[in-house]
Amino acid sequence: MQGAKNNKKLRNKKERAELVVYRAGIDRWFLIFVIIMVCAGTAMIFSASYVNALSRYGDSFFFVKRQLLMAGIGMVCMWLATYLANYRFIKKMAVPFFMFALVLNYLTPFFGRTIHGGHRWIVIGPLQFQPSELLKLAVVLLFAWYIDRMGERMRKVRWGILLPCAVIAVIGLAMYLQSHFSGLIIITLICIAIIFIGEAPWHWLAIFAGVGAVGVGSIIMFTDYASSRVAAWLDPWSDPRGDGFQIIQSLYAIASGGLTGVGLGESRQKYLYLPEPQNDFIFSIIAEELGFIGAIVIISLFIFLIWRGIVIAYHAPDKFSAFVVIGIIIKIAVQFILNLAVVTNTVPNTGIPLPFFSYGGTALVVLLVEMGIILCISRYSHQEKV
Repeated sequence: MQGAKNNKKLRNKKERAELVVYRAGIDRWFLIFVIIMVCAGTAMIFSASYVNALSRYGDSFFFVKRQLLMAGIGMVCMWLATYLANYRFIKKMAVPFFMFALVLNYLTPFFGRTIHGGHRWIVIGPLQFQPSELLKLAVVLLFAWYIDRMGERMRKVRWGILLPCAVIAVIGLAMYLQSHFSGLIIITLICIAIIFIGEAPWHWLAIFAGVGAVGVGSIIMFTDYASSRVAAWLDPWSDPRGDGFQIIQSLYAIASGGLTGVGLGESRQKYLYLPEPQNDFIFSIIAEELGFIGAIVIISLFIFLIWRGIVIAYHAPDKFSAFVVIGIIIKIAVQFILNLAVVTNTVPNTGIPLPFFSYGGTALVVLLVEMGIILCISRYSHQEKV
């Protein structure tokens, strides 16, 4: 009799210690940071683009009107992802979505449109989008699903290194066919970071990452488009009116900002000096108009967003959800860091946009869907019963 009571107590204690998943409200801080970033990004796109838009299209509002439209669509998609999905459904869709995105990216070089030397866009009537943006999200979902499924086997070379590297190679070929080296770099870094966090043997991962870096470097050296970017990075003033022009104007813009900037809307470099100021080099205009203080504020917003994402990942209901959030946050962090490195000529110009700020409809909509996925996961958390 006494033994039965003791067993019952042990079962009750074990049940109380189990992790339980419950529905909670969305992470409001994360949502606030997202809204601030979208609003600040839209304002800066208008400030950076109105001269270029007037010169090219006769309409100062050309770029900002399109960005506002895509921001509206993205917000709706974010709401749908937040409230109409759950982490179990996202897990079920991880592999099919990846296969769809991968096939779409392999079709793009043959059926897409070539713009600025890259075969990266698919055009359907008035719509134009980059399938590589879908693939970035698909890779995060796939590797989160894979790590969750493999479990302890991730520590073995076969499952933790060889198979993921084979997937990266298949993706890399699609990016190479599109002449999309920035996409290749971002996706590769995302995959390596997720695999590392997923407890793959780090020494083997370092070896394969080194081999991959040598391979990418070799491709760059034998590709005229990419090698010219490297030459311009090493010495922009060797070709100040050609490949080095954009980075020189970017450095002029940043240097002109000083501590407090020349004032919002008062940039001089956007007057047809800095090419496409609303795109990859928009941070140069931010630094010029808002100065060092404004640039630090924008950088702080990214840091707070990344920090809040890590908090959500820590409280995620399962391993898959945690890796999804971490993967998306890694993607934002990689693009943010590389964009700042490009505009300051720390690394070669790779055409990497600044999340929330650079002009681009596909990137913004997909980014807001990713924010919706994180907010969806934030609705579920765990705690220990005591």
